[in-house]
Amino acid sequence: KAGLEKRINVVVDHLHTPDKSTKPPLECLTNPGYAKGYDLVIHDECAAAADDPAQVANVLKPHVDGTPGVALHCAMHSYRVVKDFARPQAPGSPGALWFDFLGLQSSGHGPQSPIAITYTNSSHPITKGLANWTTINEELYNNVRLFDHAKPLATGTQGGSEAVVVWTNSYGDKRTRVFSTTIGHNDATVEDARYLDLVTKGVLWAAGKLDDQGRPLPGYGRRKD
Repeated sequence: KAGLEKRINVVVDHLHTPDKSTKPPLECLTNPGYAKGYDLVIHDECAAAADDPAQVANVLKPHVDGTPGVALHCAMHSYRVVKDFARPQAPGSPGALWFDFLGLQSSGHGPQSPIAITYTNSSHPITKGLANWTTINEELYNNVRLFDHAKPLATGTQGGSEAVVVWTNSYGDKRTRVFSTTIGHNDATVEDARYLDLVTKGVLWAAGKLDDQGRPLPGYGRRKD
């Protein structure tokens, strides 16, 4: 919240619950209108045990209707409505409910150790001007399946493992824009300027407020208080 609001003209409201279980009582599970009045929804929740398809449909309703989304880290391992989530799910199938939104299916991660981030598409507005970097100890999420409507922007290498760690997606009939990264487990990573610069540009792109050169559209740059 602080990092985004420092970089661009945006106000981030935080939907919080003190529940630390993997099935937190989030408003979005029961209220499909939870995003009314907002331009974009950032999913950074950890809800691995929230597997009721009807409730996941509530979470997805704003995005089905065209509200852009951003998905960070643990959101990838949330809302898995099938028990065999390590098996590739076909796009459009009941088991791919949340994965269709993300554009990538992941089922697990590696150890806590540094990840080398390489931007594989440096011409995209999100990645323009960003330099490759190496994180502190982080979790490399695996790639079970990258869907055809997703476009990778960066890979991460940890030891002998490599996976897509940053990508965009076009979701549903509305072709809703979704930006995602699996990086961001530790607070020190989320506070890193390189991470915040990436997520900031992802937010702007998803909301349609980033020009082709990777710059905020007029009125959406750094706020002048």
